[in-house]
Amino acid sequence: MGHEGREGNGRGAAEPLDGPRSSERLLILTLERYGVWLRSTVVCLCGALGVVSADVADIPLAMSLLVPALLACGVRLYSLRRPRPFPLALLWTLDAAVVVLTGLSQPVLGGDGADVMVEAIVGISVIAFQYEWATRPVAGAALAGLGAVVFVLGDVLSSPGHSPELIPLVRMFVQVALSRAAYLMVRARARAADRSAAARAAARREAEVAATRRATEREYLATLHDTASATLLMVSQGDGRDWSWLPPRARQDLEALSAVPGFETGSVDLAALLGCVPEGEGQARVRLKTHVDGPLAIPSGPGLAIFNGVREAVTNVARHAGVREAELRAWPEGDGAVVELTDAGRGFDPESVPARRRGISGSIIGRMHAVGGSASVTSHPGTGTRVRWRWHDRTRASQAGDGAHVTGVPRPPRAQAQHTAAVRFIRGHLLYGAQLAVLLISLVWQFTVSLRRLTVHQDVYRPAWAQTAAFVCLAAVAVAGGAYLLRGRQIPPRVRGWSLGSVLAVSAVCAFTIPPEQSTGPADWAFGVVGWHALFLLADLRVRVFAAFLGAHTGLNATAVFLSGAPTAAESATMGIATIGACGFQLSVGVLVTHLLHGTAPAAGTAAAREEELRTRERILEDMQRGHKERYRALTMTTVPLLVGLGHGVLSPHDEEVRLRCGVEAARMRRLFAESDAVSDPLLNELRACVEVAEHQGVTVSLAVRGQQGEVPVEVRRELIDPVAVVLGRTRSTARVTVVWTPRAVRVSVISEDCTDSHDTAEAAQARGRATAANVTVARTTRGGSVWVEAGWRRPAASGVDLT
Repeated sequence: MGHEGREGNGRGAAEPLDGPRSSERLLILTLERYGVWLRSTVVCLCGALGVVSADVADIPLAMSLLVPALLACGVRLYSLRRPRPFPLALLWTLDAAVVVLTGLSQPVLGGDGADVMVEAIVGISVIAFQYEWATRPVAGAALAGLGAVVFVLGDVLSSPGHSPELIPLVRMFVQVALSRAAYLMVRARARAADRSAAARAAARREAEVAATRRATEREYLATLHDTASATLLMVSQGDGRDWSWLPPRARQDLEALSAVPGFETGSVDLAALLGCVPEGEGQARVRLKTHVDGPLAIPSGPGLAIFNGVREAVTNVARHAGVREAELRAWPEGDGAVVELTDAGRGFDPESVPARRRGISGSIIGRMHAVGGSASVTSHPGTGTRVRWRWHDRTRASQAGDGAHVTGVPRPPRAQAQHTAAVRFIRGHLLYGAQLAVLLISLVWQFTVSLRRLTVHQDVYRPAWAQTAAFVCLAAVAVAGGAYLLRGRQIPPRVRGWSLGSVLAVSAVCAFTIPPEQSTGPADWAFGVVGWHALFLLADLRVRVFAAFLGAHTGLNATAVFLSGAPTAAESATMGIATIGACGFQLSVGVLVTHLLHGTAPAAGTAAAREEELRTRERILEDMQRGHKERYRALTMTTVPLLVGLGHGVLSPHDEEVRLRCGVEAARMRRLFAESDAVSDPLLNELRACVEVAEHQGVTVSLAVRGQQGEVPVEVRRELIDPVAVVLGRTRSTARVTVVWTPRAVRVSVISEDCTDSHDTAEAAQARGRATAANVTVARTTRGGSVWVEAGWRRPAASGVDLT
């Protein structure tokens, strides 16, 4: 999480993952800080100008009221820096004290300057309260009501016998309603951005989880190939050799299968790992000449991938090279490492190795691809073999496809382009919400407050038609810009240029066609609304552009005033207060919009990325643990009992029945390995993997295929082949396998001349049980020493699978 989520006024406990998301949470926090700073600034500036415009005799009493209000603002500013330093009730009381003390200063100061000051401070305060207490609207509304009461009370006390002015009060309530509406509009866009971003992130998360699942599955298959599969295959081919190496290896295989792949953390010394590569035992031992330039510190994932790959390569040397010596070298290369294993054996053609063989493709090359590295095998018949592993740290950031690495706790990739797109997306939603809010303020203010002023003071303007034309022009600018916005389009640069020129012309016309003494006063309908129209047009630009426009707007009005004579100090203070209350507030909103677009949006994107990474990592961890449990559970009925028995001496490799069971399990594993092959006929490919295991055991197998192949679900393929694998694993001489395709069914059968299996063996019972669950029928006939087994599957009518 990018920060501690804060509820209400920002002082609650950390937000849960199912609460407000990053954009909305940061928006609330930003608006709270904005409200406190805006109110405090206005109180300071307008209070100072009010004191300047007061009589000398009234200044001490005015200071006694305004200084506590300033101190209350200071406490509120201090509360922003710490998580909940004060109770919420105290903070609400401090906010209430500001408007109460300010309102009581109105009868003390007296005059028009005091009225303008109090209206500016209370008006800005009740607006700011809607942002400071955004998540507690009742508290904000109560403060707004209190401000209205204090304003009326101060007016009554300052002018005894006169009825209070209702127009400023109505104007204040309009401002409060617009503030709340603007907040709700911007928050709605922030929520929409969060929802859309969450939906996109969920899709990415599923893709990353699936990629990690595939990478973990590859690692699991590679580990299974290097450990249990190799051990059981050697036992099934036993010929009375020395089996002293078998118990410790079987126990090591069990440890490897029970470990959850991908949970290695930290870094390792590759040089130390390579010094522990097993060389084998007895006649299968390979003497390694090791030359390592160490230490070689790399992350544990790539380090273990290289170690396991080297171990498998050494095993291949013992099995296939025809030599008992190899050279292992390792050296640093840039920010990574290179490892090379060479032998002077008989060599082979790597292109001729079937895809079903996993020693190279899975245990060596596949492992390195999964951690963002690479591995290559160079060999030719009669020239030996060289296997090279290369890993560089920079490759982790540029993995492609399924290369979601599983080093340590899985960390999903976060490309800079993806983060930039997320920030742009959030920024677009916040900009749209801000423009909608400013457009609403512009239109409502113009057609309520400004329209009333225009109609009431027609006799003041010189000439009146110019003011009316300016009003119509300003409304046309809002309508034209709003038409683009509501259609989801950006305002074209040419339209924006003409619109800004029109707004500035309205400012000039209104400034020079109103009496100077009425400037910024009740008759000046344009002074407080022109800035909103400009902000609507310039919201997507930096605030300095809007500040330049406000400067030009204020300069035009000041020029019109000074051309008729210099105002008095009291008049200047009154105009200054009005300028702060109107243009200063608009400028602060422009600063807020800029901060939302260029500060909050990137922060929200970063916070969302952190939250999504946390969710993704948790999801990957859960998926990996669940997948590991499911895979290990699948082995507990067959492979694990064999390894436990061999590891603890309960089962003997000299026992013919044990060797047959090992052969069956080795065939099942080879079929499992073949599931991930990208071939046109998966059923035949997986069946051939079982046939190859039988052929390694000296069995002569003939394979016949009739009919046109079709698509068969993977779970059905497993149950079709498993009975055949059981028979082939228990055959010692010859067998014949047949695959028959028909338009609506497929049958796989095997005939063994000397299968030692019996109808009641555990393997056959397990095969029948699994087949029933997959709607595969299994028929079995025994005649003398021959065994015939056929597994068939008929396409369901509603499955949509066509075998033709």
